[in-house]
Amino acid sequence: MDRCTRHTALVCLVLLAALLANAARVQLVQAGALNEDPANRRGAIDRYAEPRGEIVVDGRPVTGSEDTHEHLRYERVYRDGPLWAPVTGFSSQVYGTSFLEAAEDPLLSGTDPMLAPLPLWHELTRSRSRGGRVVTTLDGSAQRAAYAGLAGRKGAVAALDPSTGRVLALVSSPSYDPGVLSGTGRAVEQAWRRLNASPEQPMLNRAVRQTYPPGSAFKVVTAAAALESGAVGDLDEPTDSPDPYRLPGTTTTLSNEVDGCADATLRYAFTWSCNTVFAKLGTRVGLTGMAGAARDFGFNEPGLRIPFAVAPSTFDRHMDRAQLALSSVGQFDTRATPLQMAMVAAAVAGGGTVRSPYLVERTTTDDGTPVRTAPPRTSRQAMDPRTAAQLRELMTGVVEEGTGARAAIPGATVGGKTGTAQHGVGNTGVPYAWFISWAQADGAPQPAVAVAVVVEDASAVRGEISGGGDAAPIARDVMRSVLAARAAEGGD
Repeated sequence: MDRCTRHTALVCLVLLAALLANAARVQLVQAGALNEDPANRRGAIDRYAEPRGEIVVDGRPVTGSEDTHEHLRYERVYRDGPLWAPVTGFSSQVYGTSFLEAAEDPLLSGTDPMLAPLPLWHELTRSRSRGGRVVTTLDGSAQRAAYAGLAGRKGAVAALDPSTGRVLALVSSPSYDPGVLSGTGRAVEQAWRRLNASPEQPMLNRAVRQTYPPGSAFKVVTAAAALESGAVGDLDEPTDSPDPYRLPGTTTTLSNEVDGCADATLRYAFTWSCNTVFAKLGTRVGLTGMAGAARDFGFNEPGLRIPFAVAPSTFDRHMDRAQLALSSVGQFDTRATPLQMAMVAAAVAGGGTVRSPYLVERTTTDDGTPVRTAPPRTSRQAMDPRTAAQLRELMTGVVEEGTGARAAIPGATVGGKTGTAQHGVGNTGVPYAWFISWAQADGAPQPAVAVAVVVEDASAVRGEISGGGDAAPIARDVMRSVLAARAAEGGD
């Protein structure tokens, strides 16, 4: 080989090495930056090249994918979109994902390594599997009953299985069709602006992301604290509570909407919702005791996910005795999501145990092969089982004799607590109507469902009856749906 040939070969070898080095630099060093570059559409094209996995309720998908034959080929579609939107959220090619679409995105989009028989190969080839299926815990009949009951009014419903923490219904109203955010056209941009500008806030999930003053529904927590601390020893002994009650250290007095609250028993005060009795009991239990009871029920707990995030419910841990009195009747700075108040009702129904709520029963591949099942849920004891039994007795009395009569269901024992939460400057806003409850079919070993309902624009008059008039019938219909479903399962 002559000298010229050797030099040419050496130059070619150097150029080849440089080419390989540059390819390695691009693929290894710069890969991340190139993937994130807005001008690089390959990731988006790959993401939407296959149908997205399904979200399933009662064995049937409530989502789908439509072939557009465009670069971003498959768009998300929703069946009864407004009904399921608080659960599914949206999957938009422009605006991303929310709620279950976001929390389970790796599985639904097919990038979850657990979907692949050879996960390492998928990592190396950057390929993806077909999207998997997310099987929810929802009871479709309960979801429909809640949605129909709210009938477009601002509010929310959360329903749980007290024995497991399974979410049976999760409704927020007013709602929207998440399908209007699918695709990339001008109509999608217009829909996004319209939904975000609406004063009705249809994309706000009021069941898990909005906190409200719980009003008298919080008296369940105060009653539990009073019984656990010994501030009340018997449901039928007088409570030494004046009517009206002057808030400690102030000249402000608290009154009631009903008569007979002076020195009333806990049973009477709970049945007819005497504010004065529970305000006085809260101060008797003390800030430490009340804050501890609220914590045991789940208040002030950050990081709750079902699997998407839930806004923390709060009970102030730094306040004076007057503020504590108001907080003990669910006012002042006390705030709760409907899901949290469903957890309160579930703790009573479940013998004092609070079980962490969850919305996903299992995930599978597109052909049904299991990927993950619901992990063991954490639980804690909110109160002694004997206290829970006493509260079940009190809540049953509310439905059988008191303000919750419209929640009664033939063939079942129903316990409930009404609530009207004041809000606005000087409490001038229309009160929020609350009802929390549980139901147990006659002959069943334990309650099957616990529910919390809040109606923001209740049409009833101010007072406890608004919770019983506006919210209780919705809770009744949801509970009746669950009981009917359980009865049908037992008959199969």
